[in-house]
Parts: sequence; C-alpha cells; structure tokens
Amino acid sequence: MYFLGYDVGSSSVKAALVDAETLGTVSIAKYPESEMLISSPQPGWAEQHPEDWWNNLIKVTQKLLTSTGIKGEAIISIGIAYQMHGLVLIDKDQQVLRPSIIWCDSRATSYGNEAFDQLGHNYCLENLLNTPGNFTAAKLKWVKENEPEIYGRVTHFMLPGDFVAMKMTGEINTTIGGLSEGIFWDFKAHKVSSVLMETMELNEDHIPEIVPAVGYQGSLSKAAAAALGLQSGTPIGYRAGDQPNNAMALNVLKRGELAATGGTSGVIYGVTDQPLYDKQSRVNGFAHINHSEASPSIGVLLCINGAGIQYGWMRKLMDAGKDYQTIEQLASAAPIGTNGLSILPFGNGAERIFENRNIGGHLCGLDFNRHGKSHLYRAALEGVAFAFAYGAGIMLEMGLTIDRMRVGNDNLFQSNTFSNTLASLLDCEIEILDTTGAVGAARASGVGSGHLSSLEEAMSRHKIMGRIQPNTDQKETYTMAYGQWLKHLEKQLN
Repeated sequence: MYFLGYDVGSSSVKAALVDAETLGTVSIAKYPESEMLISSPQPGWAEQHPEDWWNNLIKVTQKLLTSTGIKGEAIISIGIAYQMHGLVLIDKDQQVLRPSIIWCDSRATSYGNEAFDQLGHNYCLENLLNTPGNFTAAKLKWVKENEPEIYGRVTHFMLPGDFVAMKMTGEINTTIGGLSEGIFWDFKAHKVSSVLMETMELNEDHIPEIVPAVGYQGSLSKAAAAALGLQSGTPIGYRAGDQPNNAMALNVLKRGELAATGGTSGVIYGVTDQPLYDKQSRVNGFAHINHSEASPSIGVLLCINGAGIQYGWMRKLMDAGKDYQTIEQLASAAPIGTNGLSILPFGNGAERIFENRNIGGHLCGLDFNRHGKSHLYRAALEGVAFAFAYGAGIMLEMGLTIDRMRVGNDNLFQSNTFSNTLASLLDCEIEILDTTGAVGAARASGVGSGHLSSLEEAMSRHKIMGRIQPNTDQKETYTMAYGQWLKHLEKQLN
C-alpha cells in the first residue's frame, strides 16, 4: 500500500509515492520537464490557467504509475501541496472564470495598501499578522473593481490547492492555512475576518467550507479516478501551501525549529506558538499545518529573492558548464571574509526584508591586486549566507528562537562554505534531510486518512544526510566578515 503526494508549483507538478508501512520513498516524478508557462498580459501581471495544473497532474500521475508498475488501487491516500497566494474563481458549475492570478503577480498592491490604511495598521498586524499587501484578498478586490462582469458570476474563490482538490472530489472546501495565506483569517477571533471582508466589500458567501489541513477532505470521484488511473473513493487526507508543507516535510512542527531552502530565492520558515508579527511587515505569519485555536502554531515566513540566483549568475558568467562541486572547491580556497570583498545578492527585484525596496546587487571592496575567481565565488556564497543571517535577525527581534535549522539535501545547502557560514553565524546546528515537498504531502495524507497516528510519526523517519555544526573556533572571524558586509548593506539602504 502507498501514499501519494503532489506538489503543484508554478513551474511543474511533482508527485511522490511513499510506502505506507516503511515510509520510504518509492519514486518521485515531475511534469513537465520544462517550466510551465506564466502569462503576463501586462507588466507586473502573472497568470496561469488552473486547468493546466490539473492536466499536468494527470500526466505526472500516469508517468509515476507507469515507471513504478504500481497499480492505482494500491494507493490508499492522497496529499496536496501547492503554490501559495494564488486566486482561482469558479462559477455555479465549478467552471473557472478567468486564469489564476498567481503568487508573483503585483497588480493588486494598491488595493492591499488601501485596505491596510482603512482597516488600521494595528488591526492588520495584530489580527491578521500581515498587511493585506499583494495577497489573495487584494487580488480578489482587484477582480471586483476591474472585472465586475466576472466577479458577478463568482460563487467561490479558492487557493490553487483548493481547486486541485475540487477537481479530484467535486467538493468545494478550503483550510484555515489557505485562508490565512490569503490574509482572510483573524487569528484573535479564530475565524474569517468579517472586518476585512466588509471593509474590502467582499462577499463572505464566496468562502468555501473549511476543512482540516490534516484530515478527510473528500474522496476521488469516478471521473477523476478514471483520469488519474487511481481508484474512486480514495481519500484526500491533506492540503497545504508549499512553504508550510516544506517545513512540515522537514519535521519542523514545534517552537524553536526552523526550515530553510536555498534555491533561486531563499526562505527561512520558523514556528512559534505565539501570534507574532513584525511591525514593519518584513516577514509574514501564517497558520502552520498543526495550528488550532487551542494549540496555536504560527509559521513565520521570511523570503529573500536574491539568493542562489546570483551564485548561478556568477557561475554562468565565469565558468559556464562547470559543475557546482568544482566551483565549491574554488570557493573554499579563499579565506573567510574573502580579504575584504563583499557581495550584496539583492539583484532579483524588491526585497520584503527591506520594506519592498529594490537595492540591487552590489560588489563591494574589490581589489584587482588581491582578489581572484575563488574570492568572487566565496563572496557570492557568503553574501547569501549573510542575507539569511540578516533575515534571521528580524525573526529573533520578533521573539522567535532558533535552536535547529532543517534543510533538504539540495541547492545552496550542498555547499559547505555556505552552510558553515550560516551555522556559525546563527550558532545553530543545520540538519540536512533527504525529503521533498511531495514526499511530505504523501506522508501527511497518511495521518489525515487515519493510517498514521501523528505528523511527528509521519515525518520522523527521514534519512539524515548530514549535520553542520557551528564553527566555534572561527566564530569571531565569521562575525567580523558579517559586520563588514553589514556596513556595505547599510550604506546602500541609507
């Protein structure tokens, strides 16, 4: 018997099969191999059609079953992770009314800013843990004001994962986590924010029924089962946005635990049992997978747009074709602090940690007589690690604790230079686990469908690929290098 998990992203759909008894990963597949198209009809817009997600999900399921030879009837539960903050609108016949306005679309910012002022800054931060910003509620308001003929036909709005679940089951529902990532959820009142809905003149009748993130969410319909090659009646036992899901997949469920990813952009996701917020809204708080009114669990999400993208850019510029292992050897040959060379990696758009300012990328302190290729590579890796440490400082200011950081065995965390720098600055252990978001969704579905007793049980049997310990002997050297980098950052900010 097997658990099946999906991770529906904006670039591809990934699927994973997990053995229900051993919790070992049987196989992982993705579709398409090339990135899915993101349409941009106007500058700052980003749209995808939800039916494309569904069609790609069908194809990746068929690919996974064919490659493994596993029959559909052997799958006993399904879990869904999905790209956060998107808006899907459906009519009375469950037909999509317009392409989804996805997470990176910025058209609705002015509506979110207006609501922030109308609702009151204190209310938004204390009750919603966020500004409405450019999240789903603001996107819905944009449709209401700019496409009234479409808005008039809406019966429900959804997050991307809600749409996928509807296609599987024919039922329309959402989760507290989904509503919180859309900035609809009042954490003090533990319900949808009627104040926000009234102020933004949105219709509460459009909110789907709320179901648990981990629990029964419907069963595969005959039509969906036939399309997927699975058995009708298979339960959907889990649904969550990709960042909370990634943290859960890394067994980050308790106060003081952190998850991180270091891809094109970088993310730190910390868990707290208090409704914390940053007064400058440089980070975002959402309901974590295991959140409840009786036992609050808030995921604090910090995103750095400029992370691995600048390291990849430098590799393409200087050593196109060389693998990252070779480049890591070059970087490790340079000393900590790279003889005064610092790189600010913020060349990938506006950064929320700087209150949505775009300060660009900068190469600081370059000396033609002292610096070579190895210094440039090390400064690139250190620059991203320093950006992570800067963001973690915001989280510490808020009252989060950092005892241990868990990461997947991919991207920047495969670099010892990067990982050692970050572990030493934060004085915390970094634990590298062999898992993915789709695997986490599969395991969580086993809990939601009653085959496993708890998330802790489901996520505890990871293979540990390595542990990075703080370098106490060189702590002062790392701190001095970070201080040098901070001076260059402060100069750009000021």
